[in-house]
Amino acid sequence: MSTRPFVGLADHEPNARYKGIGLMITAFALFALLDACAKYMSAWHGIAQIVFARYAGHFLLGVVLYAPFAGRGIWRSNNLRLQILRSSLLLASTTLNFTALQYLQLAETASISFTIPLWVAVLSVPLLGEYIGPHRWAAVVVGFVGVLIIIRPGLGLMHWAVLLSLSMAVTTALYQILTRKLAQVDRAGTTQIYTGLVGTLGVLPFALFDWTEPNSHTLFPMIAIGALGAVGHYFLIQAHRYAPAPILAPFSYTQIISMVAIGYWLFHDLPDIWTVVGGSVVIASGLYLLHRERIHMGSPGPN
Repeated sequence: MSTRPFVGLADHEPNARYKGIGLMITAFALFALLDACAKYMSAWHGIAQIVFARYAGHFLLGVVLYAPFAGRGIWRSNNLRLQILRSSLLLASTTLNFTALQYLQLAETASISFTIPLWVAVLSVPLLGEYIGPHRWAAVVVGFVGVLIIIRPGLGLMHWAVLLSLSMAVTTALYQILTRKLAQVDRAGTTQIYTGLVGTLGVLPFALFDWTEPNSHTLFPMIAIGALGAVGHYFLIQAHRYAPAPILAPFSYTQIISMVAIGYWLFHDLPDIWTVVGGSVVIASGLYLLHRERIHMGSPGPN
């Protein structure tokens, strides 16, 4: 089996792939800042209010970025139910992640989030009918061993919030699988608009119930958190215009560098040796999974 080669700006513009890689790294640095803002604000505000700020800002900035160019067509979805379900999954993922960040270090949640490609691989079997060969199953198993190293269940050291972070990874994997399906029927701008809209409306009643006026410590991060999400996703989309996904995917792991640096700068947190070892195992398994995916794309044999 062969696949059609990537066709985009990389085929026409010199150094386009380097631009794509730069945008990818920047996007995930912005996502690291977004998580840091959420963790910082949780000392003053409830999770619902923080999630609302993230999605309201995303929605408003998404309208500014996309609506002027697409007009009314930006609101037209060819599968509205799937748009709502996808956006609801991302809302649930964000809520789980922000809640976990109240109790865990940024590096811990980041390391667990790197299992998302593993969950995507596992869930793609029943949901998309994809085949996973023995090499990729081995990578998945090794990746989950890495998670066990991080959380160390049975030793009395596992914080209950780790379960929230693991649930976030599964929910995000489901969201990514639905994103694949929506990419075939709706434009990226439409998906971005509905992401912000559904998230904003879904969390609004809970945010109003537990609203606290922003103070001098939280006003700026509350404004910034939505912009970080919207601009980060915009950069992510643009990165894929410059370079194919298999080239970009490994650079998502650079987020751990940002997470550790920001965690130390803002919260004086440093990951322990088990988080470093386990995170390294998870990343290595994810990279191997990506390597096998490349082989699978170019060969009909099992992998």
